[in-house]
Amino acid sequence: MNRKLKMGMVGGGRDAFIGGVHRMAAQMDGQIELVCGAFSSTPQKSKLSGKDLHLPADRVYGTYREMIRKEGKLPEGDRMDFICIVTPNNMHYPIAMAALDGGFHVACDKPMTLNLDEAQNLERKIEATGQLFCLTHNYTGYPMVKEGRDLIARGKLGAIRRVVVEYPQGWLVERLEATGQKQASWRTDARFAGASCCIGDIGSHCHNLAEYMTGSRITEVCADLNIFVKGRTLDDDGSVLIRFENGARGMLWASQVAVGEENALNIRIYGDKGTLEWHQQEPNSLIVRWPNKPAEVRRTSTPGLSKVAAAAARLPAGHTEGYLESFANIYSNFAQAMARRIEGKPMDESKFDYPKVRDGVRGMFFIDTVVKSAAGEEKWLEVPE
Repeated sequence: MNRKLKMGMVGGGRDAFIGGVHRMAAQMDGQIELVCGAFSSTPQKSKLSGKDLHLPADRVYGTYREMIRKEGKLPEGDRMDFICIVTPNNMHYPIAMAALDGGFHVACDKPMTLNLDEAQNLERKIEATGQLFCLTHNYTGYPMVKEGRDLIARGKLGAIRRVVVEYPQGWLVERLEATGQKQASWRTDARFAGASCCIGDIGSHCHNLAEYMTGSRITEVCADLNIFVKGRTLDDDGSVLIRFENGARGMLWASQVAVGEENALNIRIYGDKGTLEWHQQEPNSLIVRWPNKPAEVRRTSTPGLSKVAAAAARLPAGHTEGYLESFANIYSNFAQAMARRIEGKPMDESKFDYPKVRDGVRGMFFIDTVVKSAAGEEKWLEVPE
């Protein structure tokens, strides 16, 4: 394309965390520019947020519906090409549906929707409209995650036997929601977060990462969810035994009350020929262990990596690439797909490496099944496909 793709944002205004992350990441590679937004459920706050971002006043809207309606009247090349949704979970579905009805592509933060019914309806809508949808499970964007996935896909680790994936945090060890803290308030409220807090918020990342790296679907779960902080109504900790369609077994655990932990997403994958290990807080390194030779530490941007890992790296070896760059890789691949679609070129969306609506539906099936397993007497439950 001879122009940048134009992004409109819903949510992400003043006092929001994730909106700024999306804006920085989307614009990192020079393919996307923010042109408009409805940044808050309060029109006045949306206007102030747009002013902070130096957007023209007539491109800052009071509601997402107003934005979709008015942007849709602008000529192609001037109007937004896609909507980025960075609101609490309960608003993902209505905004995405309205955007698709308006003829716009969609990028959406995870989890995809508030509940499973919404996820399946959204998938049907995307199939009907032919619009593109990106779910920003950003951890799949790290170069060393892609290196690990490539090793597994090429059979270097052999048959996968066990997967251990964990995401401990400690920020909800006290009842922050009672103080009015915004990020805690909506995540711990089923009206805004859905059926789960911890598993829905960060356990969903574990699920997505495990399936992405192994290339195998989680088919059964046995779950134990906990509420450790008195007065809280949604889980703040959980452990899940998991079974994969390829026969592998594993464990997934997530906690938001693990004192002292920051964002310690880790994964270990054991095959019959080798093992790999990756830590999100040390993202440039992938540890690979073998039964009959010394362990390897593969590093971002060093010689000998796979083409997919090399393509996902931006900086010379030794310069840390992290959270923003992982998001940027998702947006870059999504932008390439959108550009081909807008230009009318033949394209197969499955060839573009970013999480899609099917990943979002599988994530919602996983959350739904984990909650049912934890609440019911029959512990092992099948995760539907």
